[in-house]
Amino acid sequence: MRMTRIDTTKPFLPVRIAVMTVSDTRTLETDKSGQILVDRLQAAGHVLAARSIEPDDADRIVARLEEWIADSQIDVVITSGGTGVTGRDVTPEAFERVIEKRIEGFGELFRMLSYQKIGTSTIQSRALAGVARGTYLFALPGSSGAVKDGWDDILVFQLDSRHMPCNFVELMPRLQER
Repeated sequence: MRMTRIDTTKPFLPVRIAVMTVSDTRTLETDKSGQILVDRLQAAGHVLAARSIEPDDADRIVARLEEWIADSQIDVVITSGGTGVTGRDVTPEAFERVIEKRIEGFGELFRMLSYQKIGTSTIQSRALAGVARGTYLFALPGSSGAVKDGWDDILVFQLDSRHMPCNFVELMPRLQER
């Protein structure tokens, strides 16, 4: 049972989203998961602010995250890939180096929804989210199914300023409060 409600009396506020694919082998031409995210965020009315493919290297991922976090024209970063448990999967470790506040419920909700589709295999996902200097960061697994689930079941709603009873967009002006 999906608990979503869009208040059509409120204006839709487009969000500026950067998409990073973490992979040693994908290119822009072969990056199916990244393209799915780009297509979905644009179809929802958001702005693609940047896109990159980074190797499975924590220092390179951190460098790109830091660049995008510092960019006032980027509100949200969504990554695809590198969230598994193999030796090359280092996206969560890179996120931990930049995140100031974790959004614990994101990974939990992602795995709960994923469990309904792929069963216990979802336990291999270390999907996570957080906030760094006013920028939302979301790390999704690299499969096309996982990015569809993350966008279609969570992010499309939480990044919609009209979603009720609350959403991430309405909190953006307050993310850097002290």
